[in-house]
Amino acid sequence: MPSALGYPGEGEKVALIALSSIQQWFVSPDLAPVLIAFGVAASMLLALRFRPGLPVSLVAVAVVTLAVVITGVDVATIGAIPTGLPAPAIPMIPWGQISALLLPAAAVAALAALESLLSATVADAMSVGERHNSNRELFGQGIANLASPLFGGIPATAAIARTAVNVRTGAKSRLAAITQSIALLLVILVAARWVSYIPLAALAGVLLATTVQMVEVSNLRTLVRTTRGDATVLIVTALATVILDLVTAVIIGLVIAGLYALRQVAKSAHVDELPLDTGDHSEAELALLNAHVVAFRLDGPLFFGVAHTFLLEVAEVSDVRVVILRLSRINTLDATGAAVLGQTIKTLEGRGITVLLSGIKPDHESIFKKMGVYAHLSHEKHVFESTPAAIEHAHSHVHKMPG
Repeated sequence: MPSALGYPGEGEKVALIALSSIQQWFVSPDLAPVLIAFGVAASMLLALRFRPGLPVSLVAVAVVTLAVVITGVDVATIGAIPTGLPAPAIPMIPWGQISALLLPAAAVAALAALESLLSATVADAMSVGERHNSNRELFGQGIANLASPLFGGIPATAAIARTAVNVRTGAKSRLAAITQSIALLLVILVAARWVSYIPLAALAGVLLATTVQMVEVSNLRTLVRTTRGDATVLIVTALATVILDLVTAVIIGLVIAGLYALRQVAKSAHVDELPLDTGDHSEAELALLNAHVVAFRLDGPLFFGVAHTFLLEVAEVSDVRVVILRLSRINTLDATGAAVLGQTIKTLEGRGITVLLSGIKPDHESIFKKMGVYAHLSHEKHVFESTPAAIEHAHSHVHKMPG
């Protein structure tokens, strides 16, 4: 926005800079950069509709630059750029400050990786070709950022705007990135003088057109109408991108999406009271079992998001002597879920109700042991591989109890 209006704007955040530039433009309107920016954007969008294969962005920028140079219109340009590469040299390393630099360096590396992978994901969404390899992308970026300081460079990342422009102009393979790098090198070595005349407003027009192409209105409508969670994540992330910055917005969006996903997972968990299997018991024995034994089946995840609900549902059982907990359908278990299960067993055993466990998965058994769940059982043999075996034990257990 600042380049399109011809005013730099002031502030630290994107929204503040944009608002400041708009305010400056209204105080002293300058139509030249606005016309240049929207002219370039309009030519790109029209060409996309009628002749999508043409590199209109390059032609439009060249034509506008030539027109500005001939007419002498006063607009901001790229300005002087280096005309060669510095000699390679090993940078000085402040060994005395290494400990203070480790945390900022880790933060820069993490943000660089995040933005680069976001750019790759955007490119994937804009094309139907080969999908990116995250490990290869990050490895290549790391090697480049290690070599860059030898020539006086600083850490760099992929950029969503440039990636989108690249894809929209027909890039289909890594050859596009190599071609761009060679072109930039030639610009520095040969054409730096002419490139310095390119108006910033023309580049702003290219980005405006790219932004329009990136936004699929039909997809936005679908997302907004699908679920409340999708709509919330979309709107909040978009606002955060404008008000704060891209990386912060993505982190906020991931947190909100994670909370909604956690909520959906928690909803999938439930505890059901099940009828006992009849087996070979007589009617009198079945009546005795039904009167004193109750079986609960736990379905879904047992973790911190649903553990408290489980405790309330099971611990409220009364007027029984034996409770069988069928655990074979628990698909996710964490330490909190195991701890709550142990507390539930302790509560029931404390009220004189014997608890039997059945169908424990091997990968869950180690968690139960580490969290001391089995220690709350009245006997170490109250763990069974199958529910029928637990019911059979409950039958003998009920018969031994006093009237």
